[in-house]
Amino acid sequence: MMSSTTETIPTYDAIVIGAGFAGIYLVHKLRDELGLHVKAFERGAGVGGTWYWNRYPGARCDFESDYYSYSFNDEIQQEWDWTERYAPQPEILRYANYVADKLDVRRDIELNTTVERAVWDEASHTWTVSCDTGVTARARYLISGTGILSVPSTPKFEGMDTFKGKIYHTGDWPHEGVDFTGLRVGVIGTGSSAIQSIPLIAEEAAQLTVFQRTATFTVPAANRPVTENERRATKRSYAQLRAQARRSQTGVLIEQPLGPYGEVDERIVRGELERRWRGSGFGTTSVLSDNLRSIEANNYTSQFVRDKIHEIVDDPEVAKLLEPHDYPIGTKRLALDTNYYATYNRENVKLVSVRKTPIERFSQSGIVVGDTEYEFDAIVLATGFDAATGALDRIRFEGVDGRTLTDAWAEGAKSYLGLGVAGFPNFFTVTGPGCPAILTNVIASIEHHVEWIADYIEHMRAEGITRTEVTAEAQEAWVAHVAELAAMTLYPTAASWYMGANIPGKPRVFLAYLGGLHNYRDRCDKIAEDGYPGFVHASDGAPLASEQVAVGA
Repeated sequence: MMSSTTETIPTYDAIVIGAGFAGIYLVHKLRDELGLHVKAFERGAGVGGTWYWNRYPGARCDFESDYYSYSFNDEIQQEWDWTERYAPQPEILRYANYVADKLDVRRDIELNTTVERAVWDEASHTWTVSCDTGVTARARYLISGTGILSVPSTPKFEGMDTFKGKIYHTGDWPHEGVDFTGLRVGVIGTGSSAIQSIPLIAEEAAQLTVFQRTATFTVPAANRPVTENERRATKRSYAQLRAQARRSQTGVLIEQPLGPYGEVDERIVRGELERRWRGSGFGTTSVLSDNLRSIEANNYTSQFVRDKIHEIVDDPEVAKLLEPHDYPIGTKRLALDTNYYATYNRENVKLVSVRKTPIERFSQSGIVVGDTEYEFDAIVLATGFDAATGALDRIRFEGVDGRTLTDAWAEGAKSYLGLGVAGFPNFFTVTGPGCPAILTNVIASIEHHVEWIADYIEHMRAEGITRTEVTAEAQEAWVAHVAELAAMTLYPTAASWYMGANIPGKPRVFLAYLGGLHNYRDRCDKIAEDGYPGFVHASDGAPLASEQVAVGA
């Protein structure tokens, strides 16, 4: 028997953490298609997840809009009109809000509510969730949709609290925007968010100084407006495009490689590199089929991009500083830019390398590097994210025998398929560590995860199963498989956020399945067909209140 106190806790079939693209679809799928009683908690004041928080200048998606969008509802596909090839943040956020309204999910989402703790109860086979607002709720299933890039990584420089100007982080940008007109601005970092924002900040600022530790490979986005003819053609072909994308490596359709390095005429390779660079540099790294396996092939592609930097940047010394040499191209997330390298030709832009002489401290007036103090009115921290696991680490998950997720991941994040974690029953992670999401069009991965989880829950309810848990053996085998695939490539040679290398003290585990979205989908389908091997089931949990009444009542 449960205590009367426990009985007063609001009870649901499923609790969802987050209201980004995963959370929106989860609420709709579980509530409207499975008939479950669902509640989602979102720490922001609106839906949209990553695109709610990341409002820095120039923020936009690096996958084409036609693919970076939901495919599960054709009415939504036909009604929504994308205006640019690569949608900017405001447009993506409008899209998220449009879908939330279209599906009427807001009534089951509690905004401005941060989940702080989730505790598993073995007797009832339920999770009890506690939030910072004092709200407590209980559910049979707990599903995380917290996102891959939702927790900013904020450096702790000495004297930051003494700086008299403003400090901004690209991952937590003021929603009202920032006017840099006439200001002296410093930007720390040259990753993707810096590469997108620096050209626009430079247009406003009186002086912009960029502090670079590691040069980053970036290629031109070749962004442009979508024509009406293109829009109509895409809408006519959506069914075919989506089907092909699901059977692709990355969840988008890209041009195929010419072949391996050394087996294709170098003149043809060079010509194709030039063509893809101009059309959209994103395809540059896929000209050679062994670009991520052969260092010789990768060196050839890398040098092509380095040569482009020297073609664009007027000052040879600045161009030299911008040359990436620390990692093979493609082994860190490839950035797409608009006029990034050309921005360093502006008279009001200065590049400072902090590789050999790091930032020593902040002062009241700015930033001190070695013997030089740079004075600023505003400083932008473009220092990235605690990717893949950062949002989960913020929540105290207590699984079997009270063991926390933090303890379970003390040696690195482990999961089975990126969907579940041993020791944490009835807990599912959308785009969790060990799935292909971070190397794919993430919405394609989100849709697959949501649909697979929903099918599994439907199966369990039909069979009277109230408890499912990943086995330790299945988890270890999957982690080993993910590592084995990574070891066959150049990925582990880079100190990337794919391995948590950007976060001091974070255990190094490769966080992405490299077999491709198509193979991953096949693997998950086979697991479902075979009765979900890798999970153990039980059926003696106490019934929930929502299971004793009409579903959704």
